[in-house]
Amino acid sequence: MGMQISGRKGMRGSRRRKPPMNEINVTPFVDVMLVLLIVFMVTAPLLTVGIPVELPETKASDTLSDDQAPLVITVQEDGTVSLQKKPMDADILVARLKAIIIENPAVEVYVRGDRDVSYGMVIGVMDMIKSSGISQVKLVTKLADES
Repeated sequence: MGMQISGRKGMRGSRRRKPPMNEINVTPFVDVMLVLLIVFMVTAPLLTVGIPVELPETKASDTLSDDQAPLVITVQEDGTVSLQKKPMDADILVARLKAIIIENPAVEVYVRGDRDVSYGMVIGVMDMIKSSGISQVKLVTKLADES
């Protein structure tokens, strides 16, 4: 009667319990992140490609009423920027526009750009106009011939 089953006690005593893991296994996480990085590197250039389009001509025109007196800034083919008909440097242009907006905060500015001027140059002039505080900036275009 005093006998115990030695198999169970022996297995309990000889088997040691492992302490709980205190570290996180980051290898699967790193693998997933590398795969996602590769996927984004491959797809990002595809998302930024523009679609080539032919822009339409317009037959509508914005006509000015007689009581409006907008400012006209012209960008010539050689890069000369003129306010009304006076050529000037960029810093003088911004100073003049800031002085004008103090007198007339609702002034409108029309930008006339030669068609052979680079797009970046016209956008640069428009950026100077907006930085001076004028919000109404319009581009002047030529009406398409009706034929």
